[in-house]
Amino acid sequence: MSESIVKTKSFELAVRGVNFYKWLVMERKEFIMSKQFLRSVTSVGANVREAVNAQSKPDFIHKLSIAQKECDESMYWLEILKETNYISLIEFDSIHQQCNEVLKIIRSIIITSKRKLITHNS
Repeated sequence: MSESIVKTKSFELAVRGVNFYKWLVMERKEFIMSKQFLRSVTSVGANVREAVNAQSKPDFIHKLSIAQKECDESMYWLEILKETNYISLIEFDSIHQQCNEVLKIIRSIIITSKRKLITHNS
């Protein structure tokens, strides 16, 4: 159940991230940080997809851990863009909140999966 939620939410985040990137390039003429953001925000969903198709529970956890890092990195780039005045607080808040929501879901799945793995191996 939560795998399909995180799959959907990470895809929605990637689509929004791509559109946000296009806006940053066209309207704000920001090319470097926005490209870093684009790479990390689209990597979240790609790694979630890889996790869904993992060959084992440890592989699943590993792939989701990468997605978690990429999501956190996306939030970092948004914070830099806000602090350097490329985006306003309003522009920042909505997409940062969406990243944080995906991050919390991923973390929750990782914690649950690790618990199940430990219980299973005991």
